[in-house]
Amino acid sequence: MGVSAGNKALRIAITLTLCALCFSASPSFAQTAPATRATPPTARPAAKPSATTAYRAPRTPDGRPNLSGIWQAMNEAEYDIQAHDARPGPLVVMGAWGGLAPSIGVVEGGPLPYRPEALAKKKENEANALALDPEVKCFLPGVPRATYMGFPFQVTQSAKYVAFTYGYDFASRVVNIGLTSKAPVDSWMGWSSGKWEGDTLVVDVTAQVEDTWFDRAGDYHSDELHVVERYTPTSPNSLLYEVTITDPKVYARPWKMSMPLYRRL
Repeated sequence: MGVSAGNKALRIAITLTLCALCFSASPSFAQTAPATRATPPTARPAAKPSATTAYRAPRTPDGRPNLSGIWQAMNEAEYDIQAHDARPGPLVVMGAWGGLAPSIGVVEGGPLPYRPEALAKKKENEANALALDPEVKCFLPGVPRATYMGFPFQVTQSAKYVAFTYGYDFASRVVNIGLTSKAPVDSWMGWSSGKWEGDTLVVDVTAQVEDTWFDRAGDYHSDELHVVERYTPTSPNSLLYEVTITDPKVYARPWKMSMPLYRRL
């Protein structure tokens, strides 16, 4: 007996429905609810070397970790050390050139703790950065800005001295290991004395002139700036760089930034 066109259509519809039910019930084809996306961090969490995979760096003849080499920071801190959104460059005629990529920043624990009057000056600096930023005038960058400007820098190490030679503006400084004397005069790159705490080089930097900034966003300091740097090897080709900033004239409390530094190969 012939099958009518209507019966054929009905059979096809039933077959397609059964196939769809089989596929939807199968674990490999079943649709699952998408995972909830975590809210992006608004501030950088505290960075620390891994406690489970302690790295022992190669040693110098005096038994200290060998930090010698050419290193470079790979981040957006030169433009703004704090968390920030993407934004255009300073001049419309430049188009996308000079535009700022978004970043969670390198400051740990949230916004910088500016005193109210100091925050007003920071905003003024940022609004007039093309005229006021010391980098625009080719001045030396100071510490810690020299570390993360985007230029590589070289570390040369001996038992008594660790020399830093930066790729920007012929900047350099020498860290005197065990130095206890004070600077005879303030300078752009300050007075650096160092010591070893295990595998970490700790550098105390004082006597910097108040004319340097931390970034192009107008974050600044006074003549009471005190910087403590920590350089810790974390792998053959990376260091953890940590900086604690104290400046009671500008900030209500000390604050910290951290970032990895990478060896240039």
